[in-house]
Amino acid sequence: MDSKIENVNVFSEKHLDNVSTKKQLERELIKSLAGCYRVDFRFAETFAPKKNYEYYDRKFSAAKEVAFIIEETENKISIQHILYVGKGMMIKHWRQDWIYENREILTLVKDHKWKKIKLTPEQAKGTWSQKVYQVDDCPRYEGYGTWVHVDGRHFWQSTTDSPLPRREITIRDDYNVLRRHSHIEIFENGDWVLDQDNEKIHRCEEKNEDTLICLEKGLETFTRKDYDASDATDWWKDQKAFWADVREIWNEIISSRDIINVSEDEKLYNAQFELADEFVGDKYNSEKARKAIKELLAKHIEGYEA
Repeated sequence: MDSKIENVNVFSEKHLDNVSTKKQLERELIKSLAGCYRVDFRFAETFAPKKNYEYYDRKFSAAKEVAFIIEETENKISIQHILYVGKGMMIKHWRQDWIYENREILTLVKDHKWKKIKLTPEQAKGTWSQKVYQVDDCPRYEGYGTWVHVDGRHFWQSTTDSPLPRREITIRDDYNVLRRHSHIEIFENGDWVLDQDNEKIHRCEEKNEDTLICLEKGLETFTRKDYDASDATDWWKDQKAFWADVREIWNEIISSRDIINVSEDEKLYNAQFELADEFVGDKYNSEKARKAIKELLAKHIEGYEA
């Protein structure tokens, strides 16, 4: 992996001239999400059905982030995000997998419980699914939709349910589902935005009943920055073998069951990071690491045995 992450300009005349199909264009657009960024996070509650609802404070934060492609095939592109938290300090951040005409989606029941649903060939035709994973590679949310190319704009939209965001998971118990209406748009200068119109919902699974708590507007803007990412790529070189094993084990778990129920989510991802620190490095022992990963997941995934 190069120490400098290239910011690909998919909108250059030369590049677009070589794009022959809609799918090929979309592959190039998705690949362009990788790069070096300043990320700004802005969230604000907007409306609530109850007049006496007390709105929570708006959330503003910013971060330096690098994202790079860790897997690419004809129908799949996987992008890993790395967060800078200080000089020389990195955290494995979220991951997004894009899959073309995917027919199997994990949909949230509530909290950290997911069920698998099947799409028909007609539903999946021409779509890309975005599978988003937490910092520990636990599932977070999956949505699917078609990319739209009109009037010089390129965007993708979906609606899907997800668990509570990290910014609220320790301070809120009045809702257990965040319904995300997501709009991802890539601009001509290479910047991109995740524009969200969210619904905070309390779901009663027994009654099959959803209660809207409030609406929220969210903006995550990714602004291109040309900086040396060698410290992040060097850090990932030590980490990537461990996390490849984590991904493979999670894939085995997801493919083998229709329901996935995760308990004590916060304890799981903290313990997963501790395992990563224990096993990473040039003398990585995959067999021992996989055993430890499976034993940890068995403590937190209902019905799973290491």
